[in-house]
Amino acid sequence: MGSQIRTLSPAAEAWDLMQGLLRSSRQRFLAIAQEFELSPPQIAALRALDPERPVAMSELAGRLCCDNSNVTGIVDRLEDRGLVERRSAEHDRRVKMLVVTEAGAELRERLHQRLCEPPPAFAALPDEDQLALRDIMRRARGLGA
Repeated sequence: MGSQIRTLSPAAEAWDLMQGLLRSSRQRFLAIAQEFELSPPQIAALRALDPERPVAMSELAGRLCCDNSNVTGIVDRLEDRGLVERRSAEHDRRVKMLVVTEAGAELRERLHQRLCEPPPAFAALPDEDQLALRDIMRRARGLGA
């Protein structure tokens, strides 16, 4: 540990360590994206969509923090793969709703399972440490233990 980290508060040091872990997981994420033949924005879009209810393109843009024109290209590619469909909204035909197809829901579930597999460093921790880490992360996100 460098001298700079020793001067950090425990919370700041934990956040710094977590950021390092997230940076190191980028390669793993990109490998999973390649495995599913999806780009990172396509993965984000598919994960942001709800298979149980249609979502307006504008709502997806908001969830992804991007503009509608970016979402159009992402959705085009997901639609070409048969993972989503565009449909006109019942209340306003100008509004395009996105519906996750059966194939999209199945791929989304497999992708979720794959992305939730812990990295080797987490999997190697003793069960007690894994439970403690999980509980701490739940509290940090306001989800309770």
